[in-house]
Amino acid sequence: MPSERIDRLELMHTFVRIIESGSLSAAALQLGTTQATVSRRLKTLEDLLGARLLLRTTHAMKLTDDGERCYQHARGIIGNWAALEDELKNAEDDPVGILRVRAPHAFGQDQLIAPLTSFLNHHPKLAIEWTLNDKSPDFIGENIDCAIHVGPDIDPTCIAVPLAEVPRIVVATPELLNHHPDMTHPSQLASLPWVALSTFYRREVTLTHEQTREPVSFTISPRLSSDSLYAVRRTVLNGIGAGIVSAWVVLEDLAQGRLVHLLPEWQVSPLPMYLVYPYARYYPARLRKFLSLMREAMPELAGMRRIEGNKKAGQ
Repeated sequence: MPSERIDRLELMHTFVRIIESGSLSAAALQLGTTQATVSRRLKTLEDLLGARLLLRTTHAMKLTDDGERCYQHARGIIGNWAALEDELKNAEDDPVGILRVRAPHAFGQDQLIAPLTSFLNHHPKLAIEWTLNDKSPDFIGENIDCAIHVGPDIDPTCIAVPLAEVPRIVVATPELLNHHPDMTHPSQLASLPWVALSTFYRREVTLTHEQTREPVSFTISPRLSSDSLYAVRRTVLNGIGAGIVSAWVVLEDLAQGRLVHLLPEWQVSPLPMYLVYPYARYYPARLRKFLSLMREAMPELAGMRRIEGNKKAGQ
């Protein structure tokens, strides 16, 4: 073997990244290095262990039996080392390092910036990579630690901690309603032109009476569908149609009379909001502190609603 020092932890970390990202090139991208370096580390690890860990062809990669055992041991060693390092370096449980977070576009560039700024001011040794994306998170492929997820569809293999509920309302411009007067029942809303937030509703709308709990559903033919909450809001403001939006995003529009809340006694089901992250043997202080921040700050944001019982999904 070469005489220079070999960082075995780095070799194991690289090996785990290769397996979890699916390729040497993806691992190199996540580790901020070159594919040649990753390949060299893999060969060094195989030489150290005296075993073939991966079978590679042009189009595929497969763990050998020795590789599977190495992967399981490497994950445990890396987790134990991270726990030890975090415990010894941070006796006061002060978060350090980089926390990689995925957040929805609308929340991530608006509601959450104030608590995020306060969080960073309180923890000067911490840095955050703040990625905005409304799709379901791919923790390994995107190399992220946690995600703020809106909606009921949650990966059952992850931990999902409830943070708050997002109330939703039906809104339209006064000008649009002038052409459709006397809206007194949800079934009449079907005659309106509509704008759809395609992430959560496309062709059908269901409203529930707040007193009787009677549900009413009707179909719509949207004139515009978008996965952007801001795009839906702007299109509704332009009078193209009625739409269902998160209440917080139109608080000022309602106060200024630019929009009208239709049939307020009929409710759209709120959207649950979670902090989601993968199962692991150990969670560093930066993730634990961020979870505490989100559980405290999220229900207090304008237009949000507190929910009871912050439990893991499926419990």
